[in-house]
Amino acid sequence: MPRLRADAKTKLIADVPLFAGLSKRELAQVAAIADEIDVRAGRVLIREGDPGREFFVLLEGEAELSQRGRVLKKRTPGDFFGEMALVSKRPRNATVTTTTPARALVISERDFRSLLQRSPTIALKVLTAFVERLPPEEE
Repeated sequence: MPRLRADAKTKLIADVPLFAGLSKRELAQVAAIADEIDVRAGRVLIREGDPGREFFVLLEGEAELSQRGRVLKKRTPGDFFGEMALVSKRPRNATVTTTTPARALVISERDFRSLLQRSPTIALKVLTAFVERLPPEEE
């Protein structure tokens, strides 16, 4: 399968709510640090309780999201997971395991943090999107 062109990566990244406020140029900077990976069926991409070190966008194949051993959702191409790990140091709240061979975009926490240090504008927009996704506080 041919690799994605830069503009296709950028379009996928643009669909992630955490990056909703970014300009096309900023989205391209995020896409530039995204690597494509091929994974076999049965591979655990994210394990509940582990520290978050990367974020994924599923390109092909399927995966299951589970908590405490119970399958909650199926993940299909275009779905993403692990984005909160890019901002927060909290442990993973679910496990994601491929159920078929799959391809995904992956962004490491290290590369993402480096990008945020180089671009305070991206950092501020991501932080704003992150806060907007938090549950409302009770008064």
